[in-house]
Amino acid sequence: MLVLIGLALVVIGFVLRMNPLLVVTVSGLVTGAVGGLTPLQMLDIVGTAFADSRPVMILLLALPMVGLVERMGLQAHVRRTVGRLASLTPGRILLGYLALRQVTAAAGLLTVLGVAQTVRPVLYPMVEAAAERRTGPLTEEVRDRLKGSSVGVETVGMFFAEDVFVAVGSVLLITSFVDANYGLQLEPLDLAVWAIPSAGVAFAVHGFRALRTDRMLRRRAAAPAPDAVP
Repeated sequence: MLVLIGLALVVIGFVLRMNPLLVVTVSGLVTGAVGGLTPLQMLDIVGTAFADSRPVMILLLALPMVGLVERMGLQAHVRRTVGRLASLTPGRILLGYLALRQVTAAAGLLTVLGVAQTVRPVLYPMVEAAAERRTGPLTEEVRDRLKGSSVGVETVGMFFAEDVFVAVGSVLLITSFVDANYGLQLEPLDLAVWAIPSAGVAFAVHGFRALRTDRMLRRRAAAPAPDAVP
């Protein structure tokens, strides 16, 4: 039970609002030391984990590119383009991105779009510009809700559609776990087929929520200002 001290250190570190990277690193070292691992063994585990998750580092390559295109005026250009298209509403933009994200995730293109490289520099400025064109200046509360909705369509679209692709890591993990622990021969294609209805339901439910964004904006635009005189 002593190895659980690492979990306690993580909880304490997060409660004290310490640096997450430092908290996790120290907790891992303490857990390894209590578990009887030598420094070389712990270093080997860290190196192996880093090598196995190296695709995550692609994000670090995307960040300088995103910063460069934003400096060159990408967000301003996106806002001007949306301003010319009167038929675009925030809900329709979110719904369109949700459909695009599910299609790309189902095709196995999980890193093509994303929060850092697409949602922040492209999607959210489009949603914000469409909202301002219809309701005028936005409050911070509305901006926060639009930011959450923009990230939500990315997360829901990828999470529920990625299992449709038979070669994604989550599908292979599920099939190997079921085969090893329950003795069932579960084929990746079978799992992918049954993931299609889940993706469809997720699109219907979250697509409806995306379209309700327009209703929320209309309701707030029609509401009187807090300091208005009745």
